[in-house]
Parts: sequence; structure tokens; C-alpha cells
Amino acid sequence: MSEKKLIVIGGGLAGSEAAWQAAQRGVSVVLYEMRPVRPTPAHKTGNLAELVCSNSLGSLDPNSAPGLLKEEMRRLGSLIIRAGEAARVPAGAALAVDREIFSQQIMEAIRNHPKITLLHEEVKEIPTDGVVIMATGPLTSDALGESLRNLTRSDYLYFFDAISPIIDAESINDEITFRASRYDKGGDDYLNCPMDEAQYNAFYDALMSGEKVEAKEFEKVPYFEGCLPIEVLAERGRLTPVFGPMKPVGLVNPKTGKEPFAVVQLRAENQFGSCYNMVGFQTKLKWPEQKRIFRMIPGLAQAEFLRLGSLHRNTFINSPRLLSETLQIRTRPGLFMAGQVVGVEGYVESAAMGGLAGINAARLLHGEKTVIPPKTTAHGALIQYITQSHPAFFQPINTNFGLFPPLDEKENDFGKGKRATGSASASEGRGGIGGAAAPDGPPHKKMNKQLRHQKVVERALGELSQWIAQSTILPDISR
Repeated sequence: MSEKKLIVIGGGLAGSEAAWQAAQRGVSVVLYEMRPVRPTPAHKTGNLAELVCSNSLGSLDPNSAPGLLKEEMRRLGSLIIRAGEAARVPAGAALAVDREIFSQQIMEAIRNHPKITLLHEEVKEIPTDGVVIMATGPLTSDALGESLRNLTRSDYLYFFDAISPIIDAESINDEITFRASRYDKGGDDYLNCPMDEAQYNAFYDALMSGEKVEAKEFEKVPYFEGCLPIEVLAERGRLTPVFGPMKPVGLVNPKTGKEPFAVVQLRAENQFGSCYNMVGFQTKLKWPEQKRIFRMIPGLAQAEFLRLGSLHRNTFINSPRLLSETLQIRTRPGLFMAGQVVGVEGYVESAAMGGLAGINAARLLHGEKTVIPPKTTAHGALIQYITQSHPAFFQPINTNFGLFPPLDEKENDFGKGKRATGSASASEGRGGIGGAAAPDGPPHKKMNKQLRHQKVVERALGELSQWIAQSTILPDISR
């Protein structure tokens, strides 16, 4: 009898992680990546795990939800986290990477794994039998998307993800910019372009009047709130950007000793510091307009843009209607979905879903029971969100503490003799998942948010360890 193989479609972060996790568990994997044979509107290369938006994998703060997710992935043997640490560039408390080194690390690991075969070919139809992981991402090809639509009899949802410009470091005026991280956390890894009120108002007016790339008629526009184009954010009010990506809070200009009215932050794109990304400046402005408007920013008058911002369509399925908590299509258990296409937003979240799909696909092929991570973990909280949300209102989301179950009374008790109410209010949750109403009882001292988050992290890592041990999650090296 020939050996059963796992087919993974898509060589992004999720597909690469899925292939790695399955192969580490003794499964033979065929990984398909259509690039460079079939390019996408956003990618530039045919490399695995190419980062097309920001080069940041998010916060490393151990008591943050993104930091917790990374730690969980690290404990599960994540290839993506290992590559991220090897390709790290200075970015304060965030894990930012050199894109090329990051992708190279993953390419080498995949190519050198004895259980993985990498094929640069386009898959136009979902295989009708066997075990398959579909990790084609937000830019799923039309042919494969139609195949999935036919299989699930479900419409896709669409949203846009805009790309931020990259600037040559030598073209930035360091006599105007200053180095600092917000509240001096994590060093001085960011370049900051300070604006006074007059400069900001002129910039805002130009931004509002700038010509934009129009969407095609067949594309609908529910933007993802965590990655709004800067001009869309500005449309919500003159001061909205100042409370968003341009907020000056915690950034004191050493040249004046004061916080500016507004700030544009620049983050290193590579380990050499030769180019910088405009943080939070994803945009759908036309390219000539980007040059004109962004050169109004103090310090960027002579900016040389190595990459201008652009806009592409992202696609994701209605996971609450289609997926089980093991990331299997309910009507076809041999088909797993992974990555951004399931409705998570963010590089690390996508890779995490790929890792879980790889673990469960391997277990299915070995005749073992598929597993669901505890709801109290970052992995489990994301799984609960994407599979248990109301289908009519489902939208992509990043990991955040609002997704986690509240602490129980014992964990949340803050003050002897007081009755606890739970760690999350209804407003912090998602209308039923992650939110809790306070029971009746005597008044109590409210737990400090930082301490509450710390307890959520401690609980998550403790239950993750138990889950790993009880369910034999880690690879069996004898395979």
C-alpha cells in the first residue's frame, strides 16, 4: 500500500507552518505554491512566506495577547517563530524581521526537510479525495476560489488590505526626525517625523483631496478595522489619525522637549537599517499622489520611495458556517482550512492556524483523534472566535484579550473577602464570546488590567502545557 500523503495548497506563512508541523509528525507532505508561475497582485517573488504588508510580526510583550500567541507557537515548535527570531531587526518591543532573511530561513527549512516535497505549480481545483490543507490566503486564485465556492456552496466575503510605502533611509532628513519608542519602551528603534498643528492640517487637507485607486465593481468593501488605509481613517474626522497611527502620546521630541501635535513613525525594514516602513500608512492613494502628499511630512521632503503603497483584494470564508473547531470543513472532514482565509488577521495569527491544521491533519492521517486547544489559550480563543461567531456578522480579527474567557472568581479575586465578578466586561468581549456579566454580590476592588492580563497569560500557558502533555501534541521523534 502506498504511503498516504498530505497535500498543502499555498506556501505563505500558514501553508509553510502547516507543512512543517505535519512533516515533523512523520507525515509525507506535498506543498504547492503557485508563485512565481502564477503571480499575485501583491507578491513580488516566488519565495515561501513572503511578507507583503508590514515586516512586523507584532508585540513580544509576554503579557500581551500577541506575545502570548507567539510563546504558545514557540512551545509547539513553530517554524515561523524560529525564522522570525533569526531574522529579527530592531523594532522596540515588537518582532520585526528582515523580509529576505525571514523567507530564506523558511525556504531552507522546507526544502531540506526529508518529508516535504515543494512544487511550484498552480492548483486549480481542490483534490476530491485524501487529506488536504487549503492555505491559499487572502489572494486565492479565481480558479481555486471557484472550486471552494462550489464545494461549500457558500459566498465569499471581501475586504481590502492596503500596503504601506517603504523609504530609502538615506533620503530621510535626520535633522528633523528623532529616534524614540513610545514611552521609551524597547529603545529608540523608531524614526519619528514630528508635525505641529499647521503642518498636520496641511497634510490632512492634502490627504483628503488626494486621488485614490477605485475599486472594481465586483469588489465589496468592508475594510478590516485593524488595517484601514490612512485616507479612509482620515475620512472619519480631522483628528482621527492623531488618535490612531499618528498619535504623539509618549513620544517627546528631544529637540523641543515636548510632544508634537502629531507623529509619523518609521520602522526599519531590514537588519541593516537601509530602508524604513511608514507605520500605519497603508494606502490606496494613486502613486504620484503618494509621493506628493507623503513628502509633505517633516523629514520626508526628499524621500525616495523604494515601494509605494498599493491595494489588493483579500478573501476569506464564512468560517462559522463552514468550519469545525479542528479547522475541518464540516461537510468534508478531509479538507482543512488554514491561515488568513479562515478569518484571522495578521501574520502570526495566520501561521498559528496553519500550525493547528498541520497538527490535526497529521493526526487524521495517523488514525488519531483530532484535537482542539483549550479555549483559555490564544490558539483556542481564536478558534472559538472563527467557528462560534454569528455567521451574519463575521469579520476578520487579530488576537486580543477580548476573545479570552473571563477569569473565574478564584483567579480574579482581588482583595480578601471580596466577591469577584469576572475579568472581562460585556464591552470587552464579542457579544457573548469573551464577555461576562457581573453576578450580584458585594462591591469589590477591581483588578488592575495589567495584573488581569498577566493572570490570563499564566492560565493560558499552564493549560497549554497540560493539553500538550495529555493529548501528545508534540512530535513523536520515533516516526
